[in-house]
Amino acid sequence: MKNKELLGNIILLITAIIWGTAFVAQRVGMDDIEPLTFNAVRMWLAAAAVSGLSLVLWKLDPGNTSELRADQKKAYNRNTIIGGICCGFFLCFGSILQQMGLVYTTAGKAGFITAMYILLVPVISSVFFKKKNSWIVWLAVAMGIVGLYLLCITDSLKLTHGDLLICISALFFTGHILSCDYFSKTGNPIRISAIQFTTVAAISSVAALITEKPGIEKIILALFPIVYCGLISGGLGYTMQLVGQKYTKPTSAALIMSLEAVFAVISGSILLHERMTQRELAGCIIMFAAIIIVQLPVPDNLSKNN
Repeated sequence: MKNKELLGNIILLITAIIWGTAFVAQRVGMDDIEPLTFNAVRMWLAAAAVSGLSLVLWKLDPGNTSELRADQKKAYNRNTIIGGICCGFFLCFGSILQQMGLVYTTAGKAGFITAMYILLVPVISSVFFKKKNSWIVWLAVAMGIVGLYLLCITDSLKLTHGDLLICISALFFTGHILSCDYFSKTGNPIRISAIQFTTVAAISSVAALITEKPGIEKIILALFPIVYCGLISGGLGYTMQLVGQKYTKPTSAALIMSLEAVFAVISGSILLHERMTQRELAGCIIMFAAIIIVQLPVPDNLSKNN
């Protein structure tokens, strides 16, 4: 059990590195192509890659549900389909809003704002699933709000357009991680991933055809960012997330995946020469501290409200 949990943690760490560097690719891609078109093409690539993987794995082990009773197999397959659609819904709107926000903000800031979903997970769990949180969770949420203020609010007390879009996307990524945590344990993770990417690609394609002017020339110009975000960050990264979450605890998964914000800042600084003000850096530090604190276990004698 411990070995499987360690493997899950390693998988999620690699996922965080991939996602952090993907913010750079997403930001660069916006120089040549519109956000919805970018999202649609990269998600079709991810859907094709994961669907191919799912087919290969099924041929290698077609009887992976042979030990289940008929009713259990039916429930397993139903959860796989429903899980893929649910995860795809949240991932779709999260990724679209994030991609649109990256037109107006930096990769580093986008990474840290997106990481707010780590703080939102326990809050949403408390509101909708009646799960009680300790005082340390609410302390972390308060710190996250302060950090977000320093990172995003301008001197005129306004939230920039790009930062606002990224903030809203964090809400959808919260729903995505909760959906993944539930359905990855009750369905087939690889097939769920394939279905979710197909769902995102279909919705993004329709939206792009209605609101943008997709063209092969734009796709060719942004080909490297699209391929990296589609095959590496999308197909590989999100599938690794589902597999990793299957073998580790939700709190550990959230903590490890929050490191994507750090890798986003590092890669943005090295590859795009992005620089943050002292105020923005202070906001990042406070937000990251909050992300760490929210995952810390609370001693029994200090958790009277649990």
